[in-house]
Amino acid sequence: MTDHAHASDNSAPAPGSGNGAAPDSNNGTDTTTVTDPAVLEAAREWLAHDPDDATRDELSTLIQKAESGGSAATTDAADAAAELADRFSGPLTFGTAGLRGEVGAGESRMNRATVIRATAGLCAHLRDIVGEGFTVVVGCDARHGSSDFHRDAAAVIAAAGGRALALPPQLPTPVTAFAVRHLGADAGVMVTASHNPPRDNGYKVYLGGRAVDSDERRGVQIIAPHDAAIAGHIAAAPPADEVPRDEDAVEHLGPELLDAYVARVTSLASSSDPADRAATRIVVTPMHGVGGETITRVLREAGFTDVAVVEEQFAPDPDFPTVAFPNPEEDGALDLAFALARDRGADVIIAADPDADRCSVAIPDAAFDGGWRQLSGDEIGALLGEMIAAQVEAGRAGDGPSQSKEAGGEETDAGHRPTLANSIVSSRLNARIAAAHGLDHATTLTGFKWIAGTPGMVFGYEEAIGYCTDPARVRDKDGVTAAVRVADMVAKLKSEGRGPADLLDDLARAHGLHATAPLTFRVEDTALIAEGMARLRANPPETLAGSAVTAVHDLSDGWDGLPPTDGLMLFTEADDRVIARPSGTEPKLKCYLEVIVPVEGGDGSGGGAGPDGAPVPHDAAAGRLHVIAAELSEVLGM
Repeated sequence: MTDHAHASDNSAPAPGSGNGAAPDSNNGTDTTTVTDPAVLEAAREWLAHDPDDATRDELSTLIQKAESGGSAATTDAADAAAELADRFSGPLTFGTAGLRGEVGAGESRMNRATVIRATAGLCAHLRDIVGEGFTVVVGCDARHGSSDFHRDAAAVIAAAGGRALALPPQLPTPVTAFAVRHLGADAGVMVTASHNPPRDNGYKVYLGGRAVDSDERRGVQIIAPHDAAIAGHIAAAPPADEVPRDEDAVEHLGPELLDAYVARVTSLASSSDPADRAATRIVVTPMHGVGGETITRVLREAGFTDVAVVEEQFAPDPDFPTVAFPNPEEDGALDLAFALARDRGADVIIAADPDADRCSVAIPDAAFDGGWRQLSGDEIGALLGEMIAAQVEAGRAGDGPSQSKEAGGEETDAGHRPTLANSIVSSRLNARIAAAHGLDHATTLTGFKWIAGTPGMVFGYEEAIGYCTDPARVRDKDGVTAAVRVADMVAKLKSEGRGPADLLDDLARAHGLHATAPLTFRVEDTALIAEGMARLRANPPETLAGSAVTAVHDLSDGWDGLPPTDGLMLFTEADDRVIARPSGTEPKLKCYLEVIVPVEGGDGSGGGAGPDGAPVPHDAAAGRLHVIAAELSEVLGM
């Protein structure tokens, strides 16, 4: 499913001459066409200004086929007409996530023309808020079109009077986020579609330097009103072939920037001893993305010398040939890693998504099929939250303006108390972990554009395997730093004769077992999502899993100081929680379920009252989640 909702009336197609460049089909035969004349005119107009030979040829062929049907339109002509209608159903919307869509010719696709005009809009906005002489870092992954989009974006910035700093191609997204803060740039552009299907690409924007007024927003993805302002400038931009580009004025960054990032990430492995790191066996897969070289380098330089990679998935490949979907959360994505880990007797698997801004983790567990257990995003978030909170309390978290040098109760250098942050749909466990270590906790809306802007944040995460473990340097989710933090934790635990599962059980004994599960409904007709939400709002359940529903919060009215968002949150007397919300990128209704089950002998208060070794009720929690999922499905009628 591509992520390209289309723009409203203020995002008109690029103006053009309208004379087209398609072959003339009016050769004396009947040229009656199944194509909407307005669509055909828009296609010809776009074609006249497309700077890319490849997409010009692609679009010209479509136009020719669409016009070739005559009075009895052929299947080829009808298919071409439908394809043109889809490609010219409105420009890609520029939002807080930037642009994302299928690569191809046309205004509704990711292509060089789209990227050139988007960059012209970004430059106009930077000129408005910063003035002349703005600085922009540009990076890219290895997807189809990325290198061309990377080159064009930098060339537009340079021609617009900006300082264009081009990173080497095919680097992880967090390197771009790091560069924005490290170099004091006013903005950053990352060409990536993260873990979208192979046909997609995208364009992500960070602001920093003089473009923001607080340190916690430097190097963070854009939020309103910047997105609307940039979109307005894009709509007013000239046709792509009329936007100036100056490749000669682009500054190409050398290896020093990546070296600085690697040095910083390597320094985060501070909990374990060097001998324990060398004895830790790690399997890494970058999922055909750009994280392989960087992740293995930082692990090696941090002292983790026993690292094996999934060779079939190591080299960047935009077609992602060994997986059905390039997302380490998907079923089957880690099959090759599991096989290698079993063969090597590994201690941990670390799997990055294609742009390495997220990572998944799996650990040995004989109770699971194949002897390996893939941790949930919330479980990884709890492990990292506990690790970093303990370091902050001990004064070892880091030296940046968003890290505390003192004990947990002291203010950070920036004047804010150290804080753990997570999205509203993530587990509540980190709130209890923060309290136990004397830290603050913040809940935000979904997305790192909100999480990463939390003042005083020392760690932030979202349940979709995104973790910000070094916000002083990278104010975004970062799968590379998360990988090093996880490896460091595993090495330390292994030296104690324990593993991550043991630490999770300790957290359950101290704070209650926080078990989470997703419940997702994919639909063909998006109207069903609105109908399901309407049913839930009108008739929320009175009980869930035998516990009375005690509170229902409509998130469209805002909640606990958060801005309004489309969703509904329910709590039960047993402290279960359900959040239902439409997906922002796919035709899905997503529900996030959480139950908190006390460990017998403990009060779940965070005071550590659960006795050491007390059994943790995993089966009871899983059963409760199953019942809630079934009951909620019935209420939603889905």
